[in-house]
Amino acid sequence: MQKHATTWLMTAGIAVLALCTSACGQDDASADTWNWDIPMHFPKPRIPHDNPMSAAKFELGRHLFYDTRLSYDNTMSCASCHKQEHAFADDVDLSVGVTGDIGVRNSMPLFNVAYVSTLNWANPLITRIEDQVLGPMYGEHPVEMGSPEIDVLNERLLSAEDVDYKELFNSAFPQSKGEITTQTITHSLASFVRGLTSSTAPIDAYFAGDPNAISDAAKRGMNMFNSERFECFHCHGGSLFTSSMNHEGSIEPERGFHNNGLYNIDGEGAYPPQNPGVFEITRKPEDMGRFRAPSLRNIKVTAPYMHDGSLLDLDEVLDMYARGGRLIEDGPYAGDGAESPFRSQFLPGFRLSDEERADFHAFFDALTDEQFLSDPRYASPFETDAP
Repeated sequence: MQKHATTWLMTAGIAVLALCTSACGQDDASADTWNWDIPMHFPKPRIPHDNPMSAAKFELGRHLFYDTRLSYDNTMSCASCHKQEHAFADDVDLSVGVTGDIGVRNSMPLFNVAYVSTLNWANPLITRIEDQVLGPMYGEHPVEMGSPEIDVLNERLLSAEDVDYKELFNSAFPQSKGEITTQTITHSLASFVRGLTSSTAPIDAYFAGDPNAISDAAKRGMNMFNSERFECFHCHGGSLFTSSMNHEGSIEPERGFHNNGLYNIDGEGAYPPQNPGVFEITRKPEDMGRFRAPSLRNIKVTAPYMHDGSLLDLDEVLDMYARGGRLIEDGPYAGDGAESPFRSQFLPGFRLSDEERADFHAFFDALTDEQFLSDPRYASPFETDAP
């Protein structure tokens, strides 16, 4: 088997892994054969031509997503930091890698990723899931999974006694005769992530025409959410509740990065040096503290919040936005985010009564997709009934 070639490229000070396999840029299927079971209020996602969806690739990707053999010491899988019950987010502020390295970003939830225009909290250069999955596998700052070289992965997967990877790779990539390469692994992982669709929350039944699908309190919360008084919809708009969108109807991808006043440690808008936002890529002062606004679907189960997991619950989030930015009174990150010169114009601050707070929570409840959180199609294929 031909070993893959890798090259590290420097882009705006950030290392990007470029890879080429024996079938670089090609895939086995010529058309998207996936059944996109999505409601009318969802657009059809835009799928890359070199990695069309198929049930076989999705199923292979599901196995790989949950398989600890992809990590350096066989202890971690993608699912270690992306748990289904938390909408494929983590339930800690910062995840820990196989070497004990602590990450600098909160693990983002993984649902409706097929629509997302950028695949990172603050890197506008990563626009393909196929490229994003390389970071957790081979990234070094910090080390996450620490995946071994492809020859080692090949041996591990083909010698597995609990799953027939030879058959799974053959089914997913028949034209390449099931060859296990970095590309076939990343393309199948991307296919699984791309197929994680959350579209059966109470809000979806409401959008589909059932006026009783959500409570009156949730309706009031939705009206507040979409009002100019609160401005929430500017960064979390549409049926997918995000400003980072790309689909078949898009003329240009929406790539929303925003400074929400979380930090202002020097009085001039600075963020902690390990997390400066898009500024890390562009070095433009106005990009300091700008991060991607995630979808608010399933927001009730994805705590803690923000790019660094520094807000523990939704009441802390509401309090920060009501204030127009976070005030940190002491410590190394002390400062008033409401006074940041880079804070988004869509953070006017507001007064919030107890009743309005409860209505917001009711609206957030309506965004929770319980079916998605327990859907067996997305669950681990390795779990057993044993206690």
